[in-house]
Amino acid sequence: MKKLTLLLLFLCAGFTAMAQIEIGLQVSPTIAGNRFVAEDKYNLQKESSSLHLGVGVVADYFFAQNYAFSTGLMYRGKGSEIKYSYNRQDGNPPVSGKDDISLQYIEIPVSLKLFTNEVAPGTVAYIQVGGSLNTKVAATVNDKKVIDGQKVGKRFNVFEADALLGAGAEFQLGESTKLFAGLTYHRGLNNIDDYYRKVLDDKNVSVKNNSVSLDFGVKF
Repeated sequence: MKKLTLLLLFLCAGFTAMAQIEIGLQVSPTIAGNRFVAEDKYNLQKESSSLHLGVGVVADYFFAQNYAFSTGLMYRGKGSEIKYSYNRQDGNPPVSGKDDISLQYIEIPVSLKLFTNEVAPGTVAYIQVGGSLNTKVAATVNDKKVIDGQKVGKRFNVFEADALLGAGAEFQLGESTKLFAGLTYHRGLNNIDDYYRKVLDDKNVSVKNNSVSLDFGVKF
């Protein structure tokens, strides 16, 4: 048992010694919208996309020369303007509306980054594949936090998960400083808003986040 423990400690120490951690700051202007899972009769659609901002800390943990486990902590805005219109068949008045939704999340990305060898002096390209676990911290609808005496934030789900796919390049500035720039697609995986299920009386209706971000940052 002691020999096995020593062997495991030796392997962990060796892995840690070979690994390299790079920590940096990131700014991400984000174009956000929504997509829907709903029957056509509800006419639920995105009215327009919205520009938001993401800021935070990123960390790349290199477990091999060209492979890194990437994570961090990001504060990001999402949401867009959407509308719906439904002519009921039961004789009740039609249901319609337009909402400008703005959400803020704390995100923990969990992804794998695959780097090329140098494509130019001091420059490497990368692709990024993974997901993100997100927690809602604030919400408004039509720039209001309270509507009809109820807090708007309560209608939105607290947690969100999304898949992400990105690509970009890193530029070596010095011995330990790098600039990076990339483009990342974020695809929401779960329903974020139960309001439309209630107002349309259909539990199968889902509203999900969709966004594309330009990522700029520096790593040390």
